[in-house]
Amino acid sequence: MKKTVFFAVLLTVLAISSVAFASAEGGHALFTAENVKDYGLRTLNFLIFAWLIYKFAGAKVRDFFVGRRDGIKQELDDLQARQAEAEKKLKDVEASIANMAQEKQKILDDAKAQGETIKAAIIEKGRKDAEALTEQAKRTASNEAQAAIQTIRAEMADLVVAAAEKIVTEKLSAEDHDKLVDDYLTKVVLN
Repeated sequence: MKKTVFFAVLLTVLAISSVAFASAEGGHALFTAENVKDYGLRTLNFLIFAWLIYKFAGAKVRDFFVGRRDGIKQELDDLQARQAEAEKKLKDVEASIANMAQEKQKILDDAKAQGETIKAAIIEKGRKDAEALTEQAKRTASNEAQAAIQTIRAEMADLVVAAAEKIVTEKLSAEDHDKLVDDYLTKVVLN
């Protein structure tokens, strides 16, 4: 296939060069002996030159163009792979942006629920502390009232004793006093 293409290109070049050669002579007779010999030598020269290029540089030229073709194909494949990867990343970013609103709302809802829980715990602790303080205040007030009653009773007893002493000393004469002391001593001695 490649050789067929090569020879087709060669014949085309020769045909075009013969037309160009003929027109360069000014359009005179094309197939004179001198022209045919010159044309044959030029054709032979071209064929030798083309064969030398093909023989010594043909593999390198072919490898260059095949390598270039493969390189271009590889670059196109790489570009397609990068494009597919970029599209995937774009979809991921778009999805994360779409999910961002949901995540934001979820975080806000979680924070609000946490805040409500903490608020309820603080209110409950405050209520319990208030009840404890109320109970402690009642106990303290009760204890202070009892202490005040005891103090008042002691003072009242002292006042009653003092008043009774005063009444007894005013109404009791010295003889009655001596008699009372003697009676008391007698009771104490007998017991």
